[in-house]
Amino acid sequence: MGIRVAVAGASGYAGGELLRLVAGHPEFDLVAATAHRQAGHRVDVVHPQLTGLDLVFGETDPSTLTDADLVFLAVPHGESAVLAAQIPPHVRIVDLGADHRLADPYHWAQYYGGPYAGQWTYGLPELPGQRELIAGSTRVANTGCYAAAITLALAPLIAAGAANPADVVVVAASGTSGAGRAAKPHLLASEVLGDLSPYRVGTHQHVPEIKQASGATGLSFTPVLAPMPRGILATVTALPTHGVDPQHVLAQAYADDPFVHVLPEGRWPHTAATLGSNSCHLQATVDVDSGRLIVLSALDNLGKGAAGQAVQNANLMLGLPETTGLSVWGVTP
Repeated sequence: MGIRVAVAGASGYAGGELLRLVAGHPEFDLVAATAHRQAGHRVDVVHPQLTGLDLVFGETDPSTLTDADLVFLAVPHGESAVLAAQIPPHVRIVDLGADHRLADPYHWAQYYGGPYAGQWTYGLPELPGQRELIAGSTRVANTGCYAAAITLALAPLIAAGAANPADVVVVAASGTSGAGRAAKPHLLASEVLGDLSPYRVGTHQHVPEIKQASGATGLSFTPVLAPMPRGILATVTALPTHGVDPQHVLAQAYADDPFVHVLPEGRWPHTAATLGSNSCHLQATVDVDSGRLIVLSALDNLGKGAAGQAVQNANLMLGLPETTGLSVWGVTP
């Protein structure tokens, strides 16, 4: 028997990706997958990419989860805190929702609303000192997808004193899977294909998380819905504090990180290169007109932005090499 793992909220896109990664993980034994409306249905009917996975969705109930050594919570925001509170302390949890990411109750109330559940260890291993904190934790809050892409691009520049934290501007495009699997009119193929559309302009819920994780103090963020199933491409700009090569700063910061790749000069990140992987691709330059630092960041929102990141955190929590069961390489085309 391997390490017993359960996935709550496994019928969604992030949950399906978690099932794929957990089922293929050499040290994990998938013992339960739960859902709400899909409870009682076979997993491979809901997720045809998992044909041959002989498992039926159970009800999302604490009693279904407490027999595991580690539980992934992929339930909607506001639900994971209630569920986590009913799971015994000895069971490790990685929460893919937002319930335990924010340190400030005011920001939770401002961007999410509802009861504030407190902060868990933040699950972005590439931040300085964070691997050790994750490895020593039984409760870890996975990053948001936009937050992962933007923080990885920005945090080293601010930490090095190379970028002004008060003037950061981000425009990021995301695939439709980031909006979840529930049927919504604006996500119909007829609405999405052949179109780019901004949403939650100036009010996106990942803003306080990005500021908290990256050290930014002023952030203007415009998210854009792109006509693709998965992937994020973020354009992050900031004023320099002094003459600096941003690519050099990033290359030094991530020299020993297995999943963050600063591309060679002349190569720019694109989403297809990261699909199916747990990698983030970065490239940086200085704008010749404004002098602003520009970093392009690409990742799979269901990989490094969600399920892959969650498995990376789980590996650290369980004392396994953090790359176990995860791919560095994408699957394009």
